[in-house]
Amino acid sequence: MRVIPVDTSAATLLVTKLPEVKVRDRQTGEVAVDPVTNQRLMTLELVFIAAGGSDMIKVTVPEQGIGESLVMGAPVILSGLVARPWESEFGGRARHGIAYRADAVMVGTPATAQG
Repeated sequence: MRVIPVDTSAATLLVTKLPEVKVRDRQTGEVAVDPVTNQRLMTLELVFIAAGGSDMIKVTVPEQGIGESLVMGAPVILSGLVARPWESEFGGRARHGIAYRADAVMVGTPATAQG
C-alpha cells in the first residue's frame, strides 16, 4: 500500500470534531485497533488551511497519541501524518479516497501566514 508523508509545517489545523473511538464494523460495534500495538484507534476531524484554501479531513490517531486539552477550534500539531489512497467496491459501486493517519495530535499554535 502506498503511504505518502504529509508536510503540515505551512498549514493551520483546527479541531472541528473531538476524538471519538473508531469503529471497525458498525453492525457489530467492533472497535478498530492498531494491528501492531493493539491500541484503540480514535478519529477526529480537522480543517486543514493552507495555500489560500481549506479542506476538512478526518484523521485516525492511536488513543495514547491524543494530547491533552483538545477543544473545538483549537489549533493542533500532528506528528507523523501520512496519507494512504484507498479504493474499494461495495454494492457494485467503486469508491475511493484518502485515509489520514498520525502518530499523535497535540494542541499547538497555528502556522504564520506566508506572504
